[in-house]
Amino acid sequence: KELFIKLDDDALVDIDYVIGLIKKYQGYHKPVYISDHQRAGSRKYPDALNGVRYGNGKFYMFNRKLVQCLDLDIKYRGSRNEDSVFGGMVSNGCGENNVEYVQEDD
Repeated sequence: KELFIKLDDDALVDIDYVIGLIKKYQGYHKPVYISDHQRAGSRKYPDALNGVRYGNGKFYMFNRKLVQCLDLDIKYRGSRNEDSVFGGMVSNGCGENNVEYVQEDD
């Protein structure tokens, strides 16, 4: 498997849109992270999540290259917002400048 999708359990899917993304980003040369991206803010844990770019959890899609560079040892003890923590894993492990962030077309 090369591309992975995370959806909320109550999300509706436009299959033609998703297939179009798959066709466009399959085999892409760098890590890809597709979502409705925003920035996290954490005064309490600035070393982990302050300013991290992360995807809105209703939908995100990413490739195997992104999975391979994730920081699996992220140090974070705040409330568990899996979307922002995943964004921190991407930023810490892959480096924000090395990832193709694709703004999802809601």
